[in-house]
Amino acid sequence: MSSPAVSDTWERGDPYERYVGRWSRRVAPSFLDWLGMPAGSRWLDVGCGTGALCAAILDHCAPASVVGVEPSEGFLATAKKNLSGRATFRQGNAAAMPLAEASVDAAVSGLVLNFVPDPRAALNEINRVVRPGGCIAAYVWDYAGRMELMRYFWDAAAALDPAAAKLDEGVRFPLCNPQALSSLFASAEVREIDIATPFSSFDDYWQPFLGGQGPAPAYAMSLDEAARGRLRSAILQRLPVQADGSIALVARAWAVRAARP
Repeated sequence: MSSPAVSDTWERGDPYERYVGRWSRRVAPSFLDWLGMPAGSRWLDVGCGTGALCAAILDHCAPASVVGVEPSEGFLATAKKNLSGRATFRQGNAAAMPLAEASVDAAVSGLVLNFVPDPRAALNEINRVVRPGGCIAAYVWDYAGRMELMRYFWDAAAALDPAAAKLDEGVRFPLCNPQALSSLFASAEVREIDIATPFSSFDDYWQPFLGGQGPAPAYAMSLDEAARGRLRSAILQRLPVQADGSIALVARAWAVRAARP
């Protein structure tokens, strides 16, 4: 079995929500509590996607304003639909954002840094738009470790198709560990955030991989029906399925924060 190149492009909001957006929403409140920003702060969400982190800021942080910047038109449409009138959304990328210098008190990014082509250029741009002394923070999935819904998928895929290993986010995204994050962010603090990712059944776990959004779903949908069936069976054999059919997994994110010099 040969593996095609799989795109990291995220364009459509609904498949992303079913696959990983719903779990991102559970990380965001713990992340924001850790930051401890005062009420009335001006927030920027870099790579806001469908608006999960923006929504958490609005619900938990009593912000003066929230701006989300995102390159994907599809994601922006979902964010605007979900948060109409509560936040401002602008199209742009992490290395070139349509904001003035020192215009926000906190810039945050959820599950995006590993997809940015030049993280250091993005951090320079973030420093430009955050006021001196402001907060710069992010979180990324622990792909190589306890992001278990993906780990079970890729471990099974690589066992069937060794070429799939090179598509595994745990291999491809070396930024997603504490040491790499500390190196990128000067004088940074890093911590883990673990959340439960319960699935009511194997179908509840498996169906989001058929949406084609993101590396693992794109890989699954690149396979022919027989190969996809073998992958499905291999994952099912590995998962800790309970007697009632439910599956209790853990998703770990690494969070990093630093003060803007």
